[in-house]
Amino acid sequence: MNFKKPYLLGTSLLALAVIIGAFGAHGIKKMVTTDLLQTYQTGVTYHYYHAFGLLILGVVAQLNPSFKSKNIMYAFMVGILFFSFNCYLYTLTQIKTFAMIVPLGGVSFIVGWVLFIKEIYKEIK
Repeated sequence: MNFKKPYLLGTSLLALAVIIGAFGAHGIKKMVTTDLLQTYQTGVTYHYYHAFGLLILGVVAQLNPSFKSKNIMYAFMVGILFFSFNCYLYTLTQIKTFAMIVPLGGVSFIVGWVLFIKEIYKEIK
C-alpha cells in the first residue's frame, strides 16, 4: 500500500475533527445535556486518536514499504465512521440506534490496533 493514502486520510480526518470539535464546543453546547455533550466529546477524542494513528501508519509504511497497512487503514476508517460519527449522530438526534452502532466502531479500532501490532511484530522478528 502506498504510504500517501494514510497521510491524506489522516490529515483530512484531523481537519474534520477540528471542525466537528469546534461545532460541539460552540454550536451545540447549550442545546444538549452534559451527558450528551460528553458522548459527543468522546467521539471527537477517538476521532483525533485514530486520525493521528493514520498518520503514524503512513510514517511506518513510508519507512518500510513491505509493511501491510491497508487493512489497518480500513479498520481505523470504519472505526471513526461507526464509533465517532455515531456518537455525533446520537448526540444530535438521541436516536438509540446510533448509540447501538458505536460498539462496532470500537471493535474496529481494536482490530486496527491488533493488526498494527501484528505487522510491527513481523518486522521486528
